[in-house]
Amino acid sequence: MLRIREVVPWLLLLLGLSSCGIAIPQDPEGTLERVSGGTLRVGVSENAEWVQLPASGDPEGIEPELVEEFADTLDAGIEWVQGTEHELADDLHHGELDLAIGGFGADTPWIKDAGITRPYTETTDERGKTVKHVMLVPLGENAFLLKLDQFLQAQEVQL
Repeated sequence: MLRIREVVPWLLLLLGLSSCGIAIPQDPEGTLERVSGGTLRVGVSENAEWVQLPASGDPEGIEPELVEEFADTLDAGIEWVQGTEHELADDLHHGELDLAIGGFGADTPWIKDAGITRPYTETTDERGKTVKHVMLVPLGENAFLLKLDQFLQAQEVQL
């Protein structure tokens, strides 16, 4: 059981930090601040109804539509970058992308190279397994991740 005297120092520390203008969560690389009113760099990997890559024009599908709506909330343009899942995870890891989409499941092997959103919808694959869908972001960009999570949780993704 927590005692008041154990909690009070932590509350005072948080209060002090907030009065210093420190926002929590933060983006060490400033992703949210940079893309707001700027350009959102989005990696795309083709995956059935989630992301289609037409011969010409912007990507289509469930996730590109979600990203376009999210970018609108940030007053941001979008730069689409095509690649394999491995290339996109590597680009996120090196700060060359802000977001990656491609019908990723929460059990993605790229979790060591990228942060993931909370699952925003579920589907069932051809084997009857439940797939919880997520998007990938750069590791540690927590303010950006929180903003994206809040947006995704407010959406009703219909399949």
